[in-house]
Amino acid sequence: MKQLLLSSLSVLALLTATSTDVSAQNAASPLKVGVLATLEGTYTALGEDGVRGIKTALAAAGNKAGGREIELVIQSTDASPDSALRGARKLVEQDGVEIVIGPLSGSEGIAIRDYSKTQPKVTFINGSSAAMETTYVEPSENFFRFNTDGAQWSAGLGSYIYNEKGYRKIATVGEDYSFVYTQVFGLVTEFCAAGGQVAERLWVPLGTKDFGSIIAALPVDVDAIYLGLGGGDAVNFLNQYQQAGGEARLIGGSLMVDGTVLSSEGSAKRTLIATPSAGPQADSWDNQAWKDYVKAYQNAFSPDKRFPTPSLLATSYYNATNAMLQCMGTVNGNLSDGHAAFRKCLSTLTLKAPNGDITLDKNRQAIGANFISEVVENSDGTLSTKMVKMVEKVNETLGIDPVAFAKIGLPSRDTPACKPSY
Repeated sequence: MKQLLLSSLSVLALLTATSTDVSAQNAASPLKVGVLATLEGTYTALGEDGVRGIKTALAAAGNKAGGREIELVIQSTDASPDSALRGARKLVEQDGVEIVIGPLSGSEGIAIRDYSKTQPKVTFINGSSAAMETTYVEPSENFFRFNTDGAQWSAGLGSYIYNEKGYRKIATVGEDYSFVYTQVFGLVTEFCAAGGQVAERLWVPLGTKDFGSIIAALPVDVDAIYLGLGGGDAVNFLNQYQQAGGEARLIGGSLMVDGTVLSSEGSAKRTLIATPSAGPQADSWDNQAWKDYVKAYQNAFSPDKRFPTPSLLATSYYNATNAMLQCMGTVNGNLSDGHAAFRKCLSTLTLKAPNGDITLDKNRQAIGANFISEVVENSDGTLSTKMVKMVEKVNETLGIDPVAFAKIGLPSRDTPACKPSY
């Protein structure tokens, strides 16, 4: 009996030692991190800057996380859910990454949330995709989003254009997919609650080349037109709008006034000067952490290989990467036990981001600051966004009672209805 007890204890000790050795070995081995970014299609410039954001964060960390050298595997997508899903499958099932950062675009995020549920051994940290449904509807336990969503990016804009700009009736033009539905959702709920009216909502396919019919259909009996466009779509619209002699006052969606558009070639972008907008950052924010981040971004790339200041895509991917780096440091690079300690850290982290503190709610969705801004011309002739107001701690229900918020419905072409209260 004594010999049997000693034998059992020896086996237990051996198993414990082996388990410890394996954990230590895993913690010392390179960390494979997959990246999903739109490096094809209309959002190519956005994806490229998202990758710059990751590289800026990794450079500051010496390309190590929790003592482990980082092996980065970048996978291109084209903003479609199918391309994001194919990319994720390659990263996880062929390349064997342990963590995925991405994707960039709204409907991609919904697809990756669903895929993450089939891969419980991999942790997914969103890049910048901002459709509401990604975390609001059937959230995934191993999917974390450290950027606010498109509706949160609109926080403060509706009341600003109503109270400060004096707009009473607007129309909207937007790309016909989940992210822009979410942006318009945030704008409409606040603008209509302030007393405003939305005369018409026009939708165009992602990747539209010819905006002639849309420009011809723009209503003239409105105070301003909201543009929920980004990347190549935004630039194409502005060029054609200028050629058509358009003179309406504009309101910018977050991507419409992002650095990816304000730094584009040609003079059409000057149409955006004085355009109000809102989003998770403002280029000219007088904050030291923001200034330090901008300087780090600028120093990481030659001027011809970057924008004058980081786009919101760079910032979102930068923040996602820093969340990963901080929590890998907390767990000393150890992702054993199904990433349990690592995920607990992500869930409870207060990320000291350059665009304000970010925490996660119970669905692992960001709560953070939002910035109302206007496009200005700088002394050197470049364009940027100047902050006029900041709204702090914006949550996913936009400060609306959760029960009342759920009754509004999910963002779509026609939802939300324009109502004086919600």
